Amino acid sequence: MSVEIKLSRSNRTYRPHEPLQGKIITKFPSSVSHRGIHLTVNGSVNLQVRGGSAGLIESLYGVLKPIPILKKSIEVEPCGKISAGTTQIPFSIILKHKEEDTKFYETFHGANINIQYLLTVDVVRGYLHKSLSATVEFIIESELGGHPEKPVSPEMVFFYITQDTQRHSLLHELKSGGFKVSGRICTQCLVGDPLVGEVTVEASAVPIYSIDIHLLRVESIMVGEKIATETSVLQTTQIADGDVCRSICLPVYVILPRLLTCPTVFAGPFSVEFKVTIVVTFQTELYNVQPKSDPRAFRKWVAMESLPLELVQSQ
Repeated sequence: MSVEIKLSRSNRTYRPHEPLQGKIITKFPSSVSHRGIHLTVNGSVNLQVRGGSAGLIESLYGVLKPIPILKKSIEVEPCGKISAGTTQIPFSIILKHKEEDTKFYETFHGANINIQYLLTVDVVRGYLHKSLSATVEFIIESELGGHPEKPVSPEMVFFYITQDTQRHSLLHELKSGGFKVSGRICTQCLVGDPLVGEVTVEASAVPIYSIDIHLLRVESIMVGEKIATETSVLQTTQIADGDVCRSICLPVYVILPRLLTCPTVFAGPFSVEFKVTIVVTFQTELYNVQPKSDPRAFRKWVAMESLPLELVQSQ
């Protein structure tokens, strides 16, 4: 005896103005009477503040009250009976009517901010029987009208990394010998497109161990009169392994994780931003003995450059 929801699209991705369609599939060994089959759509922004991203007073708030986005219910079938075997019941729900001004945020799963849309089916039975339920998550992308058309080319920013651009202490051999890594990288791109750019090692007295691209998310939550902000690494991509040849252009091509990213959001009680960090690790004896648990930590044998990354949705 089971109930499940199968949406019309395999990627479960919809825009607010599009109907949410699919089928309710029931599998019963014998016919079952019910008092109605109901569908409920829930969308909300769930916020939490952890001790690592705020002070003692802010951390006491813990999980904050969710911000509701959407809640709709429809009756798919009135009281009746479902036959034995497999039965498919089609449904269609309008998420947003033209006259409604509900603000839909794109689906996002972060460390402290979770924007989620759920569809739940309930087969209501008698008082002596427990209702049969099933829930599925679907993905919301922003509406077309609020975003620019796809740009011809991504916005590129030039950067360079030397011993003079670092705000943390470096090993003596790095400061005395010197190094220079230059390149350009995209700082505004579409959520569905890869992050592109290029990196060139122009000079380095110390051999290079690796060059990595860190994708960071910056989540900010308004707690009382303060803002609790936490930055976390959501993806690391290695673009060079070993002491690369000098003056050779290395391409950067990073696929963005869809559910862990979304268009940059600046809402009242919360915001979601992103950064991209180019990290150059040098070959030293300390590299093998020091802990590497946090890739954002400043280390004497590492040079880095961080740039803001704006993600947008296109038509």
